[in-house]
Order: sequence, then C-alpha cells, then structure tokens
Amino acid sequence: MVTTERKLILLDFEKPLAELESRIIQIRELAEENDVDVSGEIRHLESRAVQLRQEIFSNLSPLQRLQVARHPRRPGTLDYIQAMSDEWMELHGDRGGFDDPAMVAGVARFAGRPVVMLGQQKGHDTKDNITRNFGMASPGGYRKALRLMEHADRFGMPILTFIDTPAAWPGLDAEAFGQGEAIALNLREMFRFEVPIICTVIGEGGSGGALGIGVGDRLLMFEHSIYSVAPPEACAAILWRDAAKAPQAADALKITSTDLKALAIIDEILPEPIGGAHADPLNAAETLKTSLIKHLDELSRMTIQQRQDLRYQKFRAMGVFTELSA
Repeated sequence: MVTTERKLILLDFEKPLAELESRIIQIRELAEENDVDVSGEIRHLESRAVQLRQEIFSNLSPLQRLQVARHPRRPGTLDYIQAMSDEWMELHGDRGGFDDPAMVAGVARFAGRPVVMLGQQKGHDTKDNITRNFGMASPGGYRKALRLMEHADRFGMPILTFIDTPAAWPGLDAEAFGQGEAIALNLREMFRFEVPIICTVIGEGGSGGALGIGVGDRLLMFEHSIYSVAPPEACAAILWRDAAKAPQAADALKITSTDLKALAIIDEILPEPIGGAHADPLNAAETLKTSLIKHLDELSRMTIQQRQDLRYQKFRAMGVFTELSA
C-alpha cells in the first residue's frame, strides 16, 4: 500500500509523481556536477510536477481518499490543537480509574476564548500507534471525553471535537466495560449541552467510534477525510465475505466529503493543500482555525434554545428520503 522513498511515505497512486520529482533531482545534480544551465528544463518539469499533483489529487477514488486519510504523516488531533491554540492543558482520566491515550482532551485558549478540545489521537509511527491503540478509544476514553464536555457545559466553554478513528476499540475488555453504553451516553448528553459544539473529521471517521464525539451544531470535514458507518474492508467482509471487494464497498458507502455534503450530513468541506494535509500541516491548521472561528462566531450569536433546536433538527433530517410512486 505504501512505500518508503527519500524518507517520504508514498501512496501507490503517487508513484508517477515521485518518479518525476526524482528525475528533477537527478537532472539538477548532473547539471551542477557538469556546470550546465538546465534551468529552463527544470522549470518545465517542476511545472509539470505541480500539474500532475493537482490532477492526481483532484481525481481520487473513494478508496484512494481513504489511503490519504490514513496516511501516517497526516496531522492528528494534538497537531491541530498545538498549531491552533494559544494555550493548551491536557487533562487525564475518566474518574473511573482509566486514562485512555487514544482519546486526548483538555482545556485551551482558542482565538481569545476558553474552549474544551478533544479527539481521537493516532500515532505517527508503529510504537506511537501501539501506545495510542491506533486511535481506537475504549469506554474509558469516551467517558473521559464526556467528563470534559460536561466541564465545558458547566463553565460555558464551547466544545471542539476532532474525529480520527477507524472505529471504537472492539476488544473483549471494551465490551466488558460497556463500550456501547459509553458511546450511547455521549450521544444523548451531547444533544442536551447548552454550549456551541463543532465537530471536525480530520482523518478517518469510522463507525460509532467517530459518532461518539460527533454530535454537534456544525460538522466540518477535511477534503480528503472519510466518514463512514464502517471501514470499507469491514463492510466488504460482512456483505461479500471478501475484503478484496473493499473498493466496491467504498464506492457504495458514500464515504467522501463531496458525497456527504451532497447528502447534507456535513456542513462544510475544508480544502486541503495539494498533496493532502500532511503535505503542509500548518496550512491545513490555518484553514481549520479560520473555519472554526467563523462557525463559533455564528453559533455564539444564537440563543441556547436556538442551538439545541438546530442540533436536534440537523440529526432528525439525516436519512430522510422521498419515495416516488410509479
């Protein structure tokens, strides 16, 4: 799926671009060694590389977008929090004896106002992923998130959540400690909170694990992120008993930001730098910050009742369809 080259992690569909960029480097090195001016040819190839990158990333299939969403270098919750907040203090524990590293949460100062920020955190390498359980939170993680959201509601602080998980942790211990109940409780409580809530899908939004911190007044989504009831591989294994049919499942699930905007599931698509958010994380963070400030300003002008009614109607309208008679 991925290869390592020049200390970069390349996806399969990026190989033609990598070959072109490698050729540019070779020509530049040869020109320097032989003291030859090839600046014109290099400019032409660099222009072609930019064009090729735009062509590739503007025509990604759903499964390719999933690969981008899962890129090991893609910015995670802590990356965005540190880039956007003026102050940040991470808080730990669910007050029940657990502190899940797959769910990070804390208080921050964002654009001059106190907020609570929380979200799933994946790792950027194997060791970190094992520590973070690949971003799959346990019941303790969702209870920690709820504890911080209740704190935000009590003290009138907006809640900003960042969704990036393949699913909630499906292990036996998670079931024994009430995974379903923990997520269901979050869903119920998030509907009653009086403060503004903005949720953003920053990477992979999968299953109930994503929805457990995904009930809000606004749902934003990065261009190459995905949001789905189940990962395509799991869907293919369930429906066809063949994980190789993941591309077919990805098409049918409507997991992309454009599909979900058309279905009125999300409120805004956040454009990513050419090559994905991992190609320019600071640019991606600035895009997210600008959008969050805009939506926070809009929501702050509403009354509590208006926000709660908006939140309720938003989710009630999902899945509505019209049946046409013959």
